[in-house]
Amino acid sequence: MTETVATPARVEAFTFGEPTPVLDSRGIFDYLECWDNGRWYDPPVSLDGLARAARASGYLKSGLLFKRNMLVRSFIPHRLLSREAFEQFATDWVHFGMAYLERRRSRLGSAFALVPPLAKYVRRGVDPGRFWQVHGYQQEHEFERDSVFQLREADVDQEIYGLPEWLAALQSALLNESATLFRRKYYNNGSHAGFILYLSDPNVDEGDVDKLRESLKGARGPGNFRNLFLHSPSGKKDGLQLIPISEVAAKDEFTGIKNITRDDVLASLRIPPQLLGVVPVNAGGFGDITKASSVWEANELAPMQERMRRVNDWLGDEVVRFRAVEAVA
Repeated sequence: MTETVATPARVEAFTFGEPTPVLDSRGIFDYLECWDNGRWYDPPVSLDGLARAARASGYLKSGLLFKRNMLVRSFIPHRLLSREAFEQFATDWVHFGMAYLERRRSRLGSAFALVPPLAKYVRRGVDPGRFWQVHGYQQEHEFERDSVFQLREADVDQEIYGLPEWLAALQSALLNESATLFRRKYYNNGSHAGFILYLSDPNVDEGDVDKLRESLKGARGPGNFRNLFLHSPSGKKDGLQLIPISEVAAKDEFTGIKNITRDDVLASLRIPPQLLGVVPVNAGGFGDITKASSVWEANELAPMQERMRRVNDWLGDEVVRFRAVEAVA
C-alpha cells in the first residue's frame, strides 16, 4: 500500500500600500563647527534647513510671526530704517537667531539707508568687518568692509553666528508634523496598513486568489473602503478572516502627540497659548488674556527690543526706537 504524503499548504503573503516618507531633521545639522574656507565661516547648522523646519508646525510658524508682528507694531520708523526694512530684519532674527543690516552710503560717504540682506545667505568673513552674501556655488558678493551690522543671539558653543531659541524644540515640531502627515496619509489611503486578509480555505483555487489580490490592490487611493464580495460554496466558517490592524493607528495618541508637541514649541518660544488663539480644553480656560499679554510684553518683548537697540550703538544714531504697546482688552 502506497502512502500519500500530503503536500504542506503554501502560505502566500503580499502587501498593499507603499511606505510614506516624512520630513525629519536630516539636512539641518550638517555641520559640526563653523568651518571656514579662507574667506568666510559656514554656519553651524543649515540655514536652509531651519527655514524649512520653521514651517513644519503651525504653532512654531505662528509663534515666530507673532513675535515679528509685536516688534513691528511697536517700531517707530526712521528716515534711515523704514518699516518694511525693519520687518525683514525682525523676521530674520526670530527665525534664525541672527539678522543683518547693510549701511549703504551716498557718494559723499554719509549713510542714507539701512537695508537688511537676507540672513539665510549672509556669511561672516574670517577677517573682522567683512561679510559675504552667498546664494550658491560661485554666486557670492562681498559687502563693503565695515558696512554690515550683525545682530546675533548668544550661543554657548561659538561666537560667530547666532542660533534661534526654538532650536531645542525642533524635534517636537518635526514630531508634530510627522503625526499630521501620517494621519493625512492614513485617511487618503484606506488600505494603508489597514488589515490582514487571512485565507485558509482549500476550496479557493489559485485563480481566485489572483483575482482577490487584484481587487485588494485596486482598492487603494480613490475608491478605497469599497465593498468586496467573495463566494466559496464549500468553504469553512473560518476559511477567510479579516484581521484589522489599522485600529492601532486609529486608536493612537494623535491628540496627545499634537498637544504635547504644541506645548513644547510654545514653551521654547515662551508665548502664552491664549495669545496664539489656542482653544482651551478645560472649562476654566487659560486665564485673563490681557494680563498674559502684559506679562509677556514685560518679560519677552522688552528684552527683544533692548537687544535690537544695539544697532544704535553701531551706527551712532538712535535709529531703532519703540513705542509702548497698549494691551487691547
